[in-house]
Amino acid sequence: MGKFDSYKIPLKTLSIGDHTFDYTLDTEYFKNIDSQEVQKGNVQAKVLVRNNGNSYELTFALEGMIKVPCDRCLDDMDLPIAHSGKLIVKFGTDYAEEGDDIIIIPEVEGEINIAWFLYEFVALSIPIKHIHAPGKCNRMMSGKLKKHLAKDPDDEDDDMEMDIEDAEPVVDFEESDSQPTDPRWDELKKIIDNN
Repeated sequence: MGKFDSYKIPLKTLSIGDHTFDYTLDTEYFKNIDSQEVQKGNVQAKVLVRNNGNSYELTFALEGMIKVPCDRCLDDMDLPIAHSGKLIVKFGTDYAEEGDDIIIIPEVEGEINIAWFLYEFVALSIPIKHIHAPGKCNRMMSGKLKKHLAKDPDDEDDDMEMDIEDAEPVVDFEESDSQPTDPRWDELKKIIDNN
């Protein structure tokens, strides 16, 4: 028995009408799917399959919690997700995709494995930027990031924690005249100052 056999829906044997399938996408599921971004989670997935006689309409509803790495400190963070989507499945001679939500599967197989579709719906619900709430990032990593962060003084969006004790101050090279500088940099600075 394969890792994802329990995610197969035997479409050919379903009677006309609605059929509901429930799945739990847990840490084992995410490890088996070999996800780079999501390693752990607990997502409840409900799939309503409507047999229309000549096609099958699959309606997905997912809700739960996944763990993803924070973009700022790289520690795991809990991310609530909720997603819904539809997929139309038809029988044909070969497997094919017609558009974003129409799948043709071989009639001789008569079933569809939805394990990867479920993962795609989870992945679609992950925001592009995912960071901890203010004050929840790893303090040591945030301190190192802040130390090396170039900050625009006009930037009002300050998500970084301001009370990091172990962060070293950033050296302001423009005000530090006591250190000798490379003459090439002095010439470049003259060019910038003249513009």
